[in-house]
Amino acid sequence: MRIDILTIFPEMFDGPFSHSIIKRAIDKQRVEIHIHNIRDFAAGKHHNVDDYVYGGDAGMVMMIQPIADCIEALKAERAYNEIIFLTPDGNLLNQGLANRLSMSGNLIMLCGHYKGIDERIRENYITLEISIGDYVLSGGELAAAVLTDSIVRLIPGVLNDETSALSDSFQDGLLSPPVYTRPAEYKGWKVPEVLLSGNEKEIKNWNYEQALERTRLRRPDLLTHNITQATDL
Repeated sequence: MRIDILTIFPEMFDGPFSHSIIKRAIDKQRVEIHIHNIRDFAAGKHHNVDDYVYGGDAGMVMMIQPIADCIEALKAERAYNEIIFLTPDGNLLNQGLANRLSMSGNLIMLCGHYKGIDERIRENYITLEISIGDYVLSGGELAAAVLTDSIVRLIPGVLNDETSALSDSFQDGLLSPPVYTRPAEYKGWKVPEVLLSGNEKEIKNWNYEQALERTRLRRPDLLTHNITQATDL
């Protein structure tokens, strides 16, 4: 997989992409991540990337020309499965969307800033708009890092145990059950006996019951959503 990220603050990605799972994926050559500074495509000696809002509203808007030129340059080299804009009014990121995007070959992620980007970019280039939550960040960089992490960890060969991702929260529409490790007892707090039994069937049933109960208590909306989906089938 190749991911191209368009930003005016490329240095913001140095930390998130230099450690842990993403670094491992890069080292294993499971993913290529290329950061592009939109300012490099800006016209004029000052390389301006923003201007005032038509209509007189407050704030600045990212200009169409630098973004369009950057996207066009990338598209001239390869085809992309999606050109993604990180925006608060996009589709809410969930595990299903991350699963789908993890099967892509090439992705572009555009990080907005200021008041936003010229709407003509969204109308003519963007194929998918994604939000990581109902709140506003200063820019799309952190959202792009979150989206990248959620996708890359699902690529085959990235995790040491590929089955680990299959038991993550939301993969089956439920939250994950509680997990434990050694010691089996600490300060009188014991690991549930079923997990020490070695009985795979009982352990599987226990995990499912715990996941169902945790979802019912913490995210009942997920259960409602699953019931609605099943009814629609």
